[in-house]
Amino acid sequence: MMGGLHPQQPLSKEDCYCFLFALCHTYSKSDYHFEYTDCDVLGSRWRVAVPNKPDTCTGLPDPVKGTQCTFSCSEGEFLDMGSQECQKCSGGTYSLGTGVAFDEWDSMPAGFISHGMNMNIADIYTNCSNSTWIPKGDYIASNIDECTSTLSYAVSLKKAGTVSFEYFYPDNTIFFEFYVQNDQCESTDSEGRWMSTSEKDWTPHNLKLNRGNNVLYWRTTSFALVGSAVKPVLLRNIAISGVAYTSECFHCKPGTYSAKPGSAHCTPCPADSYSNKGATVCQQCEVDKYAEAGSGSCKQRPACTTSDYFYTHTPCDSKGQTQLMYKWIEPKICSEIVEGAVDNSTGGAVKLPASGQMETCPPCNPGFSVTNTSGCEPCPHGSYSNGTVCAECPVGTEPVVGFEYKWWNKMPDNMRSSVYSREYRWEVGSQVFFLFFSQGYSERTNDMVEHWSGTTRKQSYSYLVKSNSTVSFTWGFQRTQAYSEVRQYSGDFAKMYTVQITNVVGGVASQCRHCALGSGSASECVPCPPGHYMVNGTGVCKSCPPNTFIRADQTVGEAACIHCGPNTHSNKAHSACVSDCRLDLQSTGGGEVLQYDFTPLANITSFQSSPRFTSKGLRYFHQFRVGLCGEEGREVAVCVDNVTESRKEVRGYACQSTVVPSEVRGQSVVSSQPFTIGDTLIGKRSSFTPWRIPLKYETTQACKKGRTTTIRLRCDPTVTGKDQITLPGKCSEGTCDGCSFHFLWRSPYACPLCTESHYREIVSACIQGIQRTTYVWQQPLQCTGGVSLPAQTVSACVTLDFWLKVGVSTGTVAAVLLISISCYFWKRTRKLEYKYSKLMMTAGDKECELPAADSCAIMEGEDAEDDLIYLTKKSFFTKIKSFSRERSSDGFDSVPLKSSSGLEMEMS
Repeated sequence: MMGGLHPQQPLSKEDCYCFLFALCHTYSKSDYHFEYTDCDVLGSRWRVAVPNKPDTCTGLPDPVKGTQCTFSCSEGEFLDMGSQECQKCSGGTYSLGTGVAFDEWDSMPAGFISHGMNMNIADIYTNCSNSTWIPKGDYIASNIDECTSTLSYAVSLKKAGTVSFEYFYPDNTIFFEFYVQNDQCESTDSEGRWMSTSEKDWTPHNLKLNRGNNVLYWRTTSFALVGSAVKPVLLRNIAISGVAYTSECFHCKPGTYSAKPGSAHCTPCPADSYSNKGATVCQQCEVDKYAEAGSGSCKQRPACTTSDYFYTHTPCDSKGQTQLMYKWIEPKICSEIVEGAVDNSTGGAVKLPASGQMETCPPCNPGFSVTNTSGCEPCPHGSYSNGTVCAECPVGTEPVVGFEYKWWNKMPDNMRSSVYSREYRWEVGSQVFFLFFSQGYSERTNDMVEHWSGTTRKQSYSYLVKSNSTVSFTWGFQRTQAYSEVRQYSGDFAKMYTVQITNVVGGVASQCRHCALGSGSASECVPCPPGHYMVNGTGVCKSCPPNTFIRADQTVGEAACIHCGPNTHSNKAHSACVSDCRLDLQSTGGGEVLQYDFTPLANITSFQSSPRFTSKGLRYFHQFRVGLCGEEGREVAVCVDNVTESRKEVRGYACQSTVVPSEVRGQSVVSSQPFTIGDTLIGKRSSFTPWRIPLKYETTQACKKGRTTTIRLRCDPTVTGKDQITLPGKCSEGTCDGCSFHFLWRSPYACPLCTESHYREIVSACIQGIQRTTYVWQQPLQCTGGVSLPAQTVSACVTLDFWLKVGVSTGTVAAVLLISISCYFWKRTRKLEYKYSKLMMTAGDKECELPAADSCAIMEGEDAEDDLIYLTKKSFFTKIKSFSRERSSDGFDSVPLKSSSGLEMEMS
């Protein structure tokens, strides 16, 4: 056992190593250093000596009881391990107390690890071993190739702390993220890990850290689809708080100093002074030398030239006069007395020219008027000005509001100048610098719009703002893309002459224009009602024809009324054409009317192209989003740019964005470069198979006639699950020229609605008195939705035997009935014949005489019973039998008669 080591205290690795070499060498204080053992469950620990070289360890101090694990030092102090007490840092050094700082990057600091790796699984041959972060003195720079480069640092915190650093992230073609993993390898939230692009040189960033082990990661991946130069991400001034203590103080880096003991940070040296490492005071540069703020050395002043100064005008005074003045470009680094610079007139360094004579101030900018103090103030709302006096707009007109700056005797109130990377500030005068132009919705969401490089002549440029929102504009001038502490290309400059912005809320007007008159006061100018246009040169509104719409940027003249395409109609505001996703169409040959319902296709649908690859093999896709139809308030297709926090969005019927697979950015999917390929529904046309739904977008510099997108709907009932949208085979990106896009959408919902004509009935045979009727669809099926297929029906029926029996029975009954009727009429005929024969027999010889009476002795009241004929009641068959014998041989019938005495006799 080593002397002084507690018998129950477990040995650390260093203790065991020293024990093996205990009798080898006697140590001095420079051969070892002190460290603490791990804390036990009681919160105590031991201070042990650890050799700096693993060869000898005789004479090491005995382990002693250490401070409590909760012990810490304040900022500006360090822990003296010999006395185990906090001591103040000496002059020229600093300490964060419970933190560590890294502000020198001459080499990779201890504890930092950088490595590159290939995240593109499609390219297994790219070597990324050299794609690491590179120390650059005051900062460390990331890689600029398509490999993923990671910078990491592990730290154990005794209490909750923070990490802070500054970064310069000017290029959004690089994905830059910062996140922290804890003991369980859990990362920070995915939303806050992506850094926003730098608006200025260096952007500060802070993040809270939890107690325990923390591993910090800075990771970059370049993704440049065009052959432009990529600017690396820069890091500096990394500070971590929350550690228990620091056992030493950090020396101030060159260009900074700390004058008093116990400093928590170092102060940068002012301009024209310098300091070395660990300085307590800054040294002044010699007269012929200069230094920028925070410099570690002085530089020789160059001789002044005409490129080191510029001219401007003083603000107008109360007399309306201004003076031409010359100013040195700040910070001034040139010397007016140094020999060597050649001036055409003197042969030496140039002097600052004298100020010019007092002259009349230029007029105010349009929309402003001159005040009593020769200043400029904006005209009130409803008036206009050419830069002298404000005048009210005539009745029936409205002010054309905006801003127009063409006189630069003063920086406009809504403009400001800023410095990037200690470059030169914008100055007002007769001319102003500029080189690139960007626009954004706020100061932190700028997107590059246009840029110029090299030598160009005076030219004009126009940019169309398509959104009704707050927009900021930035003009920037950069002499070179290379980062350098040395002033270079000081003779280069850019000038801006005129800036004009139209349709600005709260702007001023230089002129008035005719507008539509409403029903209000005669002096109040109001826009035309929805669906109306303004007649040229008047304030009269006329109604547009039905089913037309008017663009917001074109409301004058009858040509402003644009007819909606086929099978579409205008919305309530008459600002666009919409479709209700339904359509009635006469079928070929003038048959039935086919009804279509595209409502299931109205939801936003996403699809993507086949994989594409950059020159270095990085895979990406073109993603498309389509919102086919829908009434007002419908959901539109949205494509976003989620590379930075700005989250730029474009909306319309169809849009496109570039998507990078998720393995490149870890947990998220990258979507960038969104643009709209269809924001106006032209109409729905049909050749029956397939449907054509063309969309149109505004013209661009590349597409003079505008972008058009045609979506063809093909009826395909075999498609199940997700609809199938395919791109042209010859143009795998959906377009061959970048202006005309074509897509084929195969779906059962592109079929007409089913009607009764789309199914037929099948009637089964009659089985046991039951007959079934079944309905089936006509094949091939070319419809969807609509009427449902009727259910099977069951009905009663009869067989052939039943009808045969019914026929026989009916025939028998009919025969009996016919015979009965024949007998009845035969009997009636017999009676009539008898009466007729009797009448003929009793008739006289003379015509028209009545027959004589049968009895001459009939008394009054007596019945002539001899005239009554009594037929004996006989059966039906007896009568038939008697019929055959009642006729005599001479052909007369025999009729039985009854005499007056009641006896029957037969009369022949």
